[in-house]
Amino acid sequence: MKPLDVRSVGTSPQRLDGPEKVTGTARYAWEHPLSAPLYAHPLQAAVARGRVVVMDTGQAEALDGVLAVLTPYNAPRLADTDDPELAVLQSEEVAFRGQFIGAVVAETPEIARHAAGLVDVAYEQQPHDTELRADRPDLYRPEVVNPTYETDTEDGDVEAALAAAPVSVDVTYSTPMEHNNPMEPHTCVAVWEASEDDGAGPQLTLYDSTQGAHRVRETLAPLFELAPESVRVISPHVGGGFGSKGMPHAHNVLAVLAAKVSGGRPVKLALTRQQMFSLAGYRTPTVQRLRLGADTGGRLTALSHDVVEQTARFKEFAEQTGVASRMMYAAGNRGTSHRLAALDVPVPSWMRAPGEAPGMFAAEAAMDELALACGIDPIELRVRNEPETDPETGRPWSGRHLVRCLRTGAERFGWDRRAEPGTRREGDWLIGLGVASSTYPAYAFPGSVAEVERRTNGDGGPDGYAVRIGAADIGTGTWTVLTQIAADALNCPFEEVHLEIGDTGLPMGTVAGGSSGVSSWGSTVVAASRAFREEHGDDPVPGARTRAEMPSDPELRNYSAHSFGAQFAEVRVHADTGEVRVPRMLGVFSTGRIINPRTARSQFIGGMVMGMSMALFEESVLDHGTGHVVNHDFAQYHIPTCADVLDVDAVWLDEPDPHANPMGSKGIGEIGIVGAPAAVVNAVHNATGIRVRDLPVTPDKLLRS
Repeated sequence: MKPLDVRSVGTSPQRLDGPEKVTGTARYAWEHPLSAPLYAHPLQAAVARGRVVVMDTGQAEALDGVLAVLTPYNAPRLADTDDPELAVLQSEEVAFRGQFIGAVVAETPEIARHAAGLVDVAYEQQPHDTELRADRPDLYRPEVVNPTYETDTEDGDVEAALAAAPVSVDVTYSTPMEHNNPMEPHTCVAVWEASEDDGAGPQLTLYDSTQGAHRVRETLAPLFELAPESVRVISPHVGGGFGSKGMPHAHNVLAVLAAKVSGGRPVKLALTRQQMFSLAGYRTPTVQRLRLGADTGGRLTALSHDVVEQTARFKEFAEQTGVASRMMYAAGNRGTSHRLAALDVPVPSWMRAPGEAPGMFAAEAAMDELALACGIDPIELRVRNEPETDPETGRPWSGRHLVRCLRTGAERFGWDRRAEPGTRREGDWLIGLGVASSTYPAYAFPGSVAEVERRTNGDGGPDGYAVRIGAADIGTGTWTVLTQIAADALNCPFEEVHLEIGDTGLPMGTVAGGSSGVSSWGSTVVAASRAFREEHGDDPVPGARTRAEMPSDPELRNYSAHSFGAQFAEVRVHADTGEVRVPRMLGVFSTGRIINPRTARSQFIGGMVMGMSMALFEESVLDHGTGHVVNHDFAQYHIPTCADVLDVDAVWLDEPDPHANPMGSKGIGEIGIVGAPAAVVNAVHNATGIRVRDLPVTPDKLLRS
């Protein structure tokens, strides 16, 4: 694809949506003005497995202000129940604790919540199993791992190479269940209304907090026997997602079911923070065995990465935890595998850098252990195992500058001050430095369509260009960066572009997931802008309009396209209490051209902080006796506060990738978290000499050691 001539791209205009957000005028899903809305409050299963046998709704229905109580016995029937997560209230069966078993629809949220507490439910309980262990006899091999990767791979003779290796490590790491917890809870407002065309059937409008409005429409329309064009999803502003809003969940269906019995009034449903721990996905816990073999010079001869993780018994989701190990370092003999335990739990789903975040934690911690076993500096070990081409496919890299990231970061971070493990101390604090590599695929998904139109102002004169695409801004800066891309593609000032996103009334936009958004949407906007100029010239008449799809790029198939980075962390561990502090973090990234340095730095740093949180704080604690996540709120599910985040810096090698897309850019939303947990954990080992292999690194684990 022809590269984009850049003028606006690479600059840092302020976020176009910033003024609305800081003044409170940006409308999120709950906040769109609607006439006489009703409110739905879910009823959730209080057992981990079984079936509902009695639901006494009399007291709830008698409460003033209650319009309906939905149960599996009276809920409208769905036309399609193939997806069991979305088959809401279609049977009495309970697959996990917290599952929807009903809902109250009322005049106010308070009445709905009070009435929900008045419903008396009796269950027929069945034995349940929620415990993930690597030695379970019922582990199975999924057909593929997310999204379509091979489950297992093997190149060479891994076992023989491990047996012959002069230096080897054989270590097991674990990561816990973690929850996404975006600031804006999962919210859906549903409106059924009569069609303007007689006989055309009902029309459904959803105001939804989603990472992909078109995906919501495509998923929900068949459930209610609607044509896609009969469903409109509106989502201009989204208060974070981290993957959890990448696909519809059960609450979307419940909101629509409630709206079907509301007499035409809008129905608002917002999950509480506690409800989100059961209903909006989570990162699967993992048990990962890493076996590395190397010669005495630290060059890898064998790499084996075996993963055990969980899925829901009623619906499979297999995370691609070991996939990054297939391409990260040069090793003649490599093997990876994934095995699942099907449990009585909610279904896992996407969480920022699914697969890569937990998988690279284990792999990069194992590389640190190998460096120690070889007596080689951890950076030097990684440099010695830099592959010339992709070890998995044999393709040349579209752009891989990992070694430069490592070298640049080492110089900026003061890596030469790193001491032997457990030897550097200031008063009561032990001090250590850690490093880890990062990688993330350069995804771009086909299917998006963009429209460009010459706009006029109220007096009929030219007023710039409307650029329309059903993309999503989940807080990442999409409004701004797509405007920059369009301005350069149209060869016009930034101020003349008026971007419209977040609505299925606009041309198709793929989901904001896999760090693919700007690569996919930006390529589409460039294609539409160029087609507009070819069709209408440099002086188009008002109303001139052109649409174009995201173009294919067959050349990219000849390359292996990934982003890379190097993560550095300094930690201080209190010798008496085991408290861990992270005074400094640095990330150096190679992600192609940076479109907007202001928003990019925010994304990198946000990912790094989330990685530090993964290393030290985050853990959803599942009570196996009840199947219940007990720390299901911000009081008990720990994440960093401002006091925990001190000097965090992100820099990058601004080297456009000529093979990735016309912008020369690659995704940045997720690579910031990848490698950051390992850098912190490796720094803890350097500070204390204690290797913690089970996240998070809490003081008790250090004190026990």
